[in-house]
Amino acid sequence: MGILSGNPKDEPMHYGEVFHAWSFSMAAKGMISCYQTFHNHAGDPDLKKQIEDMIKQAKEEEQDFDKLLLANDIAPSPSPPDKPKANLADIPVGARFSDMEIAAALAMDNSVGLTACSAAMGASIREDVGALFAKCHAAKTAQGLKILRMNKEKGWLVPPPLQMKRPEPANA
Repeated sequence: MGILSGNPKDEPMHYGEVFHAWSFSMAAKGMISCYQTFHNHAGDPDLKKQIEDMIKQAKEEEQDFDKLLLANDIAPSPSPPDKPKANLADIPVGARFSDMEIAAALAMDNSVGLTACSAAMGASIREDVGALFAKCHAAKTAQGLKILRMNKEKGWLVPPPLQMKRPEPANA
């Protein structure tokens, strides 16, 4: 039998897998805190629901990756405390994130998460580690579609310049 060809859970994680799993867990914990703040600032009910979905997803990621790390004798990063709930009306307008700003931040964060999952999948040699990142990638893909649709429906999407005129193809 070849090297690392047994049960993946019995194989050691390499340094890249450890780094990606630990970093992903830490990022999920930070995003939970950030999303709780966004939830306090959001006014649109659809946006609030999207944020709740992303908090739930980040908590699942935190649990999955912390479980993986602990099973491999690696201490996960600490979790910040939950943010207290706040009344939107108590946040001064000039100090408040707008719904459009929050939606753009969610889209950006989700996009960065997709890239991080792809990089971690490519670096993984343990099938279970790669599969865990693939699971997160699939969830983030679904979230990204929901965020995009919401941004389009609400008029919050700011597209880059669109190519209206395309050059004529050259006849060779």
